[in-house]
Amino acid sequence: VRIWEIPEGGLKRNMTEAALELFGHSRRVGLVEWHPTTNNILFSAGYDYKVLIWNLEVGEPVKMIDCHSDVILCVSFNADGSLLATTCKDKRLRVLEPRSGRVLQEASCKNHRVNRVVFLGSTKRLLTTGVSRWNTRQIALWDQEDLSMPLIEEEIDGLSGLLFPFYDADTHMLYLAGKGDGNIRYYEIGSEKPYLSYLMEFRSPAPQKGLGVMPKHGLDVSACEVFRFYKLITLKGLIEPISMIVPRRSETYQEDIYPMTPGTEPALTPDEWLSGVNRDPILMSLKEGYKRNSKIVFKAPVREKKSVVLHPFTPILVFQLLRMFFRQQDESRRLKDELSQKDIRIRQLQLELKNFRNSPKNN
Repeated sequence: VRIWEIPEGGLKRNMTEAALELFGHSRRVGLVEWHPTTNNILFSAGYDYKVLIWNLEVGEPVKMIDCHSDVILCVSFNADGSLLATTCKDKRLRVLEPRSGRVLQEASCKNHRVNRVVFLGSTKRLLTTGVSRWNTRQIALWDQEDLSMPLIEEEIDGLSGLLFPFYDADTHMLYLAGKGDGNIRYYEIGSEKPYLSYLMEFRSPAPQKGLGVMPKHGLDVSACEVFRFYKLITLKGLIEPISMIVPRRSETYQEDIYPMTPGTEPALTPDEWLSGVNRDPILMSLKEGYKRNSKIVFKAPVREKKSVVLHPFTPILVFQLLRMFFRQQDESRRLKDELSQKDIRIRQLQLELKNFRNSPKNN
C-alpha cells in the first residue's frame, strides 16, 4: 500500500515518490478504506484473505483480521467507525468489531450472492447489492443486529454488471450505479415499510466503468447540489462530473437538504481509537461554504532506506520472506514440470529402442 500526499493547490507535476509505503500483505491488495472518525488509521484488504489495520503515525500494521476464507469483495464502516461490514467471495456477509476482529453477525447468502455492502448511516441497517438465484441483479436490506434474513429483497434487472451503492445520510438517498450501465437509479430510504422508495434515474448513453464521489463540503450549496459523481468513461478516455441538484428557485440557504454533516476534523487520535474509544464524527455546517481550518499535517515516519536493521518479525521482513517463498515455489513447480517432461521423453526413447531391436530387419 502506498500513501500519497497531494500538495496544496493540487497536482502541478507527476508524482513518483510516495510519502509512505506499507508492507504486510503476501498477495496483492484489493481494497483500502480510511477510518471515518480517526486520523491516520487505514484498513487494507488483500487477496491473502486478511484485513490489516495500519497506524500511519508509525507506518506499521497494528491489528490483523483473519476470519475470511476467500477474497474480500467490499468493506464499509458505520457512522462512528465502531463496526465494519464485509462481503466475501465465500457468499457471506459479516459484521465485525474491527479492533478485536470478532465476528458479531454473519449471514450465509445462498439465494442472494452479495457483492457490495454499505452501512446506511446511523440507522443500524445495511444494504447489499448482489445476484439472485436466477442471476438477476438485486438489492437487499438488512438489520445489522440480525442477519438471519434480509428485511426486504428487490430485483433490479437482468444485466450482468456489478451494482455500486452510494448512500447520502443527510438526505437519506440511495444511488445505484451499475458497471457498464449508463444510468444511475436513486431511492429514498425510510424507517418504515416498504423502506425503499424508487424516485427516478439519471440516463446517459455512455457506459461507466467506475464512479467517484465528491465529499459533501465540496458541493455547490448555492445551486442546491446534494451529490456529485465523477464518472469514468473508458471509451472516450475522460471523467465526467454528474451533479444531483434539487430544483429550487430560492437563493437562500436550504437547511433541510444541508443539515450538519461530518467535517474534516478527526474525532479521535489513533491511540484513543485503538484503546477502545468510540466517538461520533465532528459535524460542520455548509452554510458559510467550505473553509479549510484543519491544522493537522501528515508526517510520514522517518525510515533509513540504505542500512535498515530489521527485527525478525517486522512486516517488511515477513513480506520479503513470503515473496522469496512464493518465488521458490514457482521455481520448484517449473523444475518438476521439466522433470516430468524428461521422464516422458526417456520412456518414449526406451520404447523406440525396444521396437528397433525387435524389428525383423535387425534380426
